[in-house]
Amino acid sequence: MTAASALTPSPRPTGASYTEVPLERGAAGEPGTELALVDDGALLRRSILPGGVRVITESVPGLRSTSMGMWFGVGSRDEVAGQEGSTHFLEHLLFKGTATRDARAIAEAFDMIGGESNAATAKEHTSYYARVQGQDSMEALDVITDMVTSSLLDPKEVETERSVIVSELADAADDPQDVAHEAFARAAFGEGTPLGRPIGGTPETVTAVPRDAVWEHYRRTYASDTLVVAVAGAVDHDEVCERVAADLAAAGWDASSEAVPRERRFETEPLTALSVQDVTIERDSEQSHVYLTCQGIAVRDERRMPMSVLTTILGGGMSSRLFQEVREKRGLAYTTYAFDASYAGAGAFGLYAGCAPGDVEEVCAVMVGEFEALAADGPTEREMARARGQIRGAMVLGGEDSLARMGRLGRGEVVTGRLRSMDENIRRLEAVTAEDVRELCAWLAGQARARVLVGPRP
Repeated sequence: MTAASALTPSPRPTGASYTEVPLERGAAGEPGTELALVDDGALLRRSILPGGVRVITESVPGLRSTSMGMWFGVGSRDEVAGQEGSTHFLEHLLFKGTATRDARAIAEAFDMIGGESNAATAKEHTSYYARVQGQDSMEALDVITDMVTSSLLDPKEVETERSVIVSELADAADDPQDVAHEAFARAAFGEGTPLGRPIGGTPETVTAVPRDAVWEHYRRTYASDTLVVAVAGAVDHDEVCERVAADLAAAGWDASSEAVPRERRFETEPLTALSVQDVTIERDSEQSHVYLTCQGIAVRDERRMPMSVLTTILGGGMSSRLFQEVREKRGLAYTTYAFDASYAGAGAFGLYAGCAPGDVEEVCAVMVGEFEALAADGPTEREMARARGQIRGAMVLGGEDSLARMGRLGRGEVVTGRLRSMDENIRRLEAVTAEDVRELCAWLAGQARARVLVGPRP
């Protein structure tokens, strides 16, 4: 009996569709399967295989493509001393060869079936993913599983990629906006802290980290009990479970451990106050990049939907307050927006504009003025209606793509620890009131604030 066939699925739900997918059963590692019929007709299933691997799929009627990703709830935040930059290093190295496939064979495997493959490293997760035709999905899944489980981290490839990554970081260092964004993280979360340091490391840390340290990070963090497999589109859940179980067994991965509870990440002690500090980086450039930042909300904060509405109204589109006041009325900047960065136990809120060096003070005054006006008076009903329409449209349009659906599954499992149907998200959006937005904005406006400036000194 295979690992997948040993699972005992719940009865398929009938009648009314589920709004919040019940993903809690088996969270401590008990093998099992749960089903939920998502309200747009897609069937979502989640299984925990022996060994603790979590498999979550969404079968979408009518789609011919399949997107798959292998996710680990580990990012640059989780690196220990001496391993800084290892998470991003692995993103490169896992494409460079295993015991059965060299780098060229991996590339050819995806090109042969017309597929797309890539990887992403963040502060709290890493993912390796592909989008292919549904008929080729199991072949692609084999390749990604091989990469994730059996990378050689060949010393020659390590040195080659070390140079590539240093060049990548140099490219970013030549981009003032990238420099400003990294400075924003330092200003919001603190110099040298896990959330404040660069995801990809620095030229110094990447140059210094030995191959053995990257290998130790790989073996410590990539394991069956922390692996999440997310697949969306033209997919058969049982086939995915069987193939993943077989591939992991062939790779010699442990099938006796239990899944790491998703709550582990969210038990991180919250940062009650950020040590925000002004940062100025002088650059000889034609444009200045300026961020205003303050403490935000954590990823599981119940104010997440009001935050989405707030950032949309303040600086999330062409009709937003910042766009209208900074660009349309005054012509002070080409790009301006509001955003938030949310993590386990911490978050930051920010306003951004790129402007002429001589306009920095005026731009900052306008951005702060709009921010504080929203905090004092709240949004109008017309603004609320526009924001709801904009967010709702983004949700619906994102559901038309298998890659976006797969990303929603992976992030729901390893980042937020919850997965809601589109219908439920829309209901939550409609439930946000103007007072909810005003209260959140007033709370943000009351936090300590810092300014990040990259460009000529004003």
